[in-house]
Amino acid sequence: MSNFSIIETGGKQYKVAAGSKIKVEKLKTVEGDNFVFNKVLLRADGENITVGTPYISGAAVEGKVLAQARSKKVIIFKYHSKTRQRKKRGHRQHFTEVEVTKV
Repeated sequence: MSNFSIIETGGKQYKVAAGSKIKVEKLKTVEGDNFVFNKVLLRADGENITVGTPYISGAAVEGKVLAQARSKKVIIFKYHSKTRQRKKRGHRQHFTEVEVTKV
């Protein structure tokens, strides 16, 4: 086993280790800033595993914001046969890319 943690942000859970890069829901920060994730659900240090109920008190994961961007376009196409109804929309989700520096 290696050293990793499971964090929660933006309603989703991510498995992170030191040096890993993750794309999370948009955070209110600026590129180059440091960010601290306080909602740590699980921490594994070798053989020692700590599970929170639901979070581990006092635990935090630190990261550096690399970019604020938008993902590729997703096409939403709704179609009703025999009634000539067609609806086409596009969506680009905002995200923040974070490099984890300390677990």
